[in-house]
Amino acid sequence: MTQPAAGTIKAFSATCTHQGCTVTSVKDGTIVCGCHNSVFGIADGAVQSGPAGRPLTPRAVTVDGDEVRLA
Repeated sequence: MTQPAAGTIKAFSATCTHQGCTVTSVKDGTIVCGCHNSVFGIADGAVQSGPAGRPLTPRAVTVDGDEVRLA
């Protein structure tokens, strides 16, 4: 899950679209896969640098007060 802007919650699959590794970190406005250094945007999961060629799969979330859950 990411928060690209105050009050905006996004969620994506943690599985990198390159070779199926689990992404390893969220930092500096990006989601990073440590296996082969693919980088994805926190707002839309789009590939910012490869080798991944497809964005991360979005996941639906629900927000109830302070609780955020995958839908």
